[in-house]
Amino acid sequence: MAMEMEMEMEGFLRECERSGDAAYAALKFVLEKLENPATRSDARVFLARVQQRFHAKDDADRCFRTYHFRIHDVLLHDFQGFQKRKKLTMMVIPSIFIPEDWSFTFYEGINRHPDSIFKDKTVAELGCGNGWISIALAEKWSPLKVYGLDINPRAVKISWINLFLNALDENGCPIYDGEGKTLLDRVEFHESDLLAYCRKNDIQLERIVGCIPQILNPNPDAMSKMITENASEEFLYSLSNYCALQGFVEDQFGLGLIARAVEEGIEVIKPMGIMVFNIGGRPGQGVCKRLFERRGFHITKLWQTKVMQAADTDISALVEIEKNSHHRFEFFMGLVGDQPICARTAWAYVKSGCRISHALSVYSCQLRQPNQVKTIFEFLRNGFREVSSSLDLSFDDDSVADEKIPFLAYLASVLKENSFLPYDPPAGSMRFRSLIAGFMKVYHHIPLSADNVTVFPSRSVAIENALRLFSPRLAIVDEHLTRNLPKQWLTSLEIEGTNDELEDIITVIEAPRQSDLMIELIKKLKPQVVITGMAQFEAITTSAFENLLNTTEELGARLFLDISDHFEISSLPGSNGVLKYLAGKSLPSHATILCGLVKNQVYSDLEVAFVISEDESVYTTLPKTVELLEGHTALFSQYYYGCLFHELLAFQLADRHSPAERVRADRNSAKLIGFASSAVSAVNNAELSITDHKDNLLIHMDVDQSFLPIPSAVKASIFESFARQNMVESETDVRFGIQQLVRNSYGFPCDGSSEFIFANSQLALFNKLIRCCIQEKGTFLFPSGTNGNYVSVAKFMNANILTVPTQSEIGFKLVPDTLASLLGTLTNPWLYLSGPTVNPTGLLYDNKEISEILAVCAEYGARVVIDTCFSGLEFRRDGWEGWNLKNCLSSLTCTTTNSSFAVSLLGGLSFELLTGGLEFGFLILNEPTLIDAFSTLPSLGRPHSTVKYAIKKLLGLRGQRFQQFSRVMDEQKDILRSRSDCLMKTLRSCGWDVVGCCGGVSMVAKPTAYLGKMLKLDDFEAKLDATNFRQAVLKATGLCINSGSWTGIPNYCRLAFALENSEFERALQCITRFKKLVLEN
Repeated sequence: MAMEMEMEMEGFLRECERSGDAAYAALKFVLEKLENPATRSDARVFLARVQQRFHAKDDADRCFRTYHFRIHDVLLHDFQGFQKRKKLTMMVIPSIFIPEDWSFTFYEGINRHPDSIFKDKTVAELGCGNGWISIALAEKWSPLKVYGLDINPRAVKISWINLFLNALDENGCPIYDGEGKTLLDRVEFHESDLLAYCRKNDIQLERIVGCIPQILNPNPDAMSKMITENASEEFLYSLSNYCALQGFVEDQFGLGLIARAVEEGIEVIKPMGIMVFNIGGRPGQGVCKRLFERRGFHITKLWQTKVMQAADTDISALVEIEKNSHHRFEFFMGLVGDQPICARTAWAYVKSGCRISHALSVYSCQLRQPNQVKTIFEFLRNGFREVSSSLDLSFDDDSVADEKIPFLAYLASVLKENSFLPYDPPAGSMRFRSLIAGFMKVYHHIPLSADNVTVFPSRSVAIENALRLFSPRLAIVDEHLTRNLPKQWLTSLEIEGTNDELEDIITVIEAPRQSDLMIELIKKLKPQVVITGMAQFEAITTSAFENLLNTTEELGARLFLDISDHFEISSLPGSNGVLKYLAGKSLPSHATILCGLVKNQVYSDLEVAFVISEDESVYTTLPKTVELLEGHTALFSQYYYGCLFHELLAFQLADRHSPAERVRADRNSAKLIGFASSAVSAVNNAELSITDHKDNLLIHMDVDQSFLPIPSAVKASIFESFARQNMVESETDVRFGIQQLVRNSYGFPCDGSSEFIFANSQLALFNKLIRCCIQEKGTFLFPSGTNGNYVSVAKFMNANILTVPTQSEIGFKLVPDTLASLLGTLTNPWLYLSGPTVNPTGLLYDNKEISEILAVCAEYGARVVIDTCFSGLEFRRDGWEGWNLKNCLSSLTCTTTNSSFAVSLLGGLSFELLTGGLEFGFLILNEPTLIDAFSTLPSLGRPHSTVKYAIKKLLGLRGQRFQQFSRVMDEQKDILRSRSDCLMKTLRSCGWDVVGCCGGVSMVAKPTAYLGKMLKLDDFEAKLDATNFRQAVLKATGLCINSGSWTGIPNYCRLAFALENSEFERALQCITRFKKLVLEN
């Protein structure tokens, strides 16, 4: 028997001596025997005899040189495993990583964790090499399972041999631990690129440890080779020293592979899991720590020491990085050097025959908010990898992390789960208003509903809108709240005026905040509206608020009380006298609560405001002012503050405390001021969006919003804008991008003297232009066939307006002769013109048509506002070559003698850049007196830096004609073309006369076959005409359209078709169903 074993060993050694590849093949044959239970014991005894033959260190080294393998002992002092082993028996071969100071330091760092860290846990080791750390972990801490993973297939095979070497004793008998298990029960080895094996097999881990290469291969092409067990020994060994570029920002420091490992780890780590990584200090400790912190980890440095740089590692790649950047790596001259040297100096020092060292640290990392961080990275993995370089979840203050991380997780979920941003009513999203009402109910015991809450873009907008809605002769406003009110209101002296013609002249008197002084002024001046905050010392109790309520009630004044300074979004909100009052008594009809939300830890000046009223006439009318004057409140601002409220409500048990019965405010106040007549008329006659219909499944063909899929580039830009920290001004400066856009798209001239004004929506900018027209005592002209929202704004502001007739024969476009006949009768005329794409008809003005119109305007000195908001989606361009306004305006400037002529460009980018619900408006003014007039109009909500960052990114992509973005734009134009054809066909087959469109998102059509017909429903019966047609379609089908009163074209309705696919199909079905109800019954 002994002779046979000796002959077997000699044959084995002869085979191994041939080459490294032959030795590996022989060892694989041994592994096959170890894996077979029938031959396992003999194979283990055979390996024991091989080790005995080369037991001495010199013999073991000779074995490695001659036979291309070595079996040796790894000593582990003070080892505390069940068997009290002081050593592990390990095999190595030339093509795998050989344990050295690097890995021993890593193990020392792991040892600094308490014994319980791995007990009964599921663990993965990345870059396991010959498997010694995985085996040591299993032996000492008895984890449930250790997965040793390595990309080198030979390393995995040798690791399995080492597992058998330590799971069986020298006689081939299993070694059992205290639980009756062997190492074979606790450890597995698998070929895996980082965590690919665990991800593929859906293995959730509690611990991840890793000792991963951190130097870029000086030969990048080598890393592109296919990794197989038949690859060269040199290549396979290089996998343990070098890494390839990974596409992460950390690549510049050689840490790209670590960065990828961390992000893959986030996917498979359990919420309370821990990652432990060995990090070389060459890039600097700050860089190493930031790799983890910016991904949302708390980190602890377990251990740090210096180790000699491996002599066979080429650091020339780091020298190249230093050459091309400002970064300097950190090496030391030998182990005793204490002053760092850069990679270039270290490289030269090594070339002189000396050795260098570097710091080596072991970091333990745990996600600070694991579920939310996992959600964020899941979003990034699904097509948004490029955004990860901008992600920064490092925070000095935990309270900042508690706000930002949940919001980013929510934003990621919204962008991932929705192909488009849903329509939300102008009063604010139902979710956000419900959260505000819920917070009031849970934390302040005030039983409000979402209907009681109206959302505004800002506190200043809410104040101005309220004053415009009531148009009081005299208002007293807290001096802290007047900063954004129109200057003329603050300088008017019409306190005693009663002339109805002065209805729009509001006189605002500034007053101190202290309640006794405010009340004194109220009693003396008898205002119709009071808007005030409260001093800090008065806000704690209810008495000051009650005094204000009583005083304003007696005089019949409307009270708007601002609680912004005292409102806390907190689980322990401070004492608030106003909210304390509302917990016991309902809010009187003359009083309204106002609160601006701007105090947050993360995004400075990200504002949204809400108003609370329990008077139905107020809380149903205030939202209409938002829609008329602002359009909508920024959706992402509502998302952010909504997350803050949600975090405080998510853990609360529903209805645990029933709200106390409140005393009803049954007051007999003097006659209150009502809504201004111009406001009432505008609100009643405007076709505003429908939000209170019993059927929640409304189909909105009546809103200026695209519900087509949002491109991934847009989603990435939105997320990145909120993920970034410490933006510099240049990253949010959109002026150049807008300037390039209008020059390239319309040939609009703008230079250093041009004034660029930005806002959250184009409608907000337009209402300021209306104010300029009113100040000039001008008349605003609107062609019939104009977007009804703009006409309604002018009516609400009580401006002088005039409709310019248009004809169906030319698609309701403006004709120069008709325009000239009206301009000749006016002083200070203003003209609104939608183009090149006309909203709502979808027709196009060509360059000749716009030049002729502008020539007429120049002759009569008209101020022209060209609205390009609905342009950029021209899908039928046959014979249409776009605009060149520069040539046109240059010639007019030379020939016109009327100095008041000016052309301003109004724009919005939600259609141009396919941003869906992300709104951004811009206005370009070139005329100095108009610039001066506009500058006197305050209360304009400016886009937040996050919005400008996203817009700048998208403008850059558009300007560079980024292939993917351009392709998506072309696809959406194709969709719109197909939609317009389909809608036109359906309408015509159902008895409508349709005006064909060439661009934009809507068309107009006349329901000719229906006018004069009877429709009888359960809750509707009438002969159909222009006044009831919209309501009839809504009640019969749930389809929302605009009627002729909105389009300005008698009997012609507007239908928007940029709907989600299934919604568009439903809309077509509604049109067909309405035909059956009216024409076929």
